[in-house]
Amino acid sequence: MVLQQVTLDRVWQTVDPFLFCVHHDDDYPEGDDEFGPCRPLVGRNLGMDFSGRDGWSMYHGSQVPGFPQHPHRGFETISFMRKGFMDHADSLGAAARFGRGDVQWMTAGSGIVHAEMFPLLNRDRHNQTELFQIWINLPASDKMVPPHFSMLWSHEIP
Repeated sequence: MVLQQVTLDRVWQTVDPFLFCVHHDDDYPEGDDEFGPCRPLVGRNLGMDFSGRDGWSMYHGSQVPGFPQHPHRGFETISFMRKGFMDHADSLGAAARFGRGDVQWMTAGSGIVHAEMFPLLNRDRHNQTELFQIWINLPASDKMVPPHFSMLWSHEIP
């Protein structure tokens, strides 16, 4: 039974326990030596570029697209990569580069600081990046659990 039909955009409407759901689909240009776009960034609101201009955004990144270090607490994030790559690094010392078909599960719990960046590894062709990310609210009894990071690699997912 279909309860409701909505037009899907970058950010999707959610209901409890889902706090947030987003779909990123960017057609980045070729990458440079620093894994950023090999195109001028003039005219972009760096640090807050959600414009989709030319088919891509820098988001909060200033050199490499993505989300530099920022804190979370009291919920979990699940990130599913369809295309491209994400570099994760956090205050627990965990780091991973993951891509197509991989899933990252992060429990923020009592608090974590992490970064999610989209390195543009292809220097001779466009860098497609597509991912879904869901934020799940933890029940009050679990909001202060120890933070945790885990990877579900595509070859291990049935």
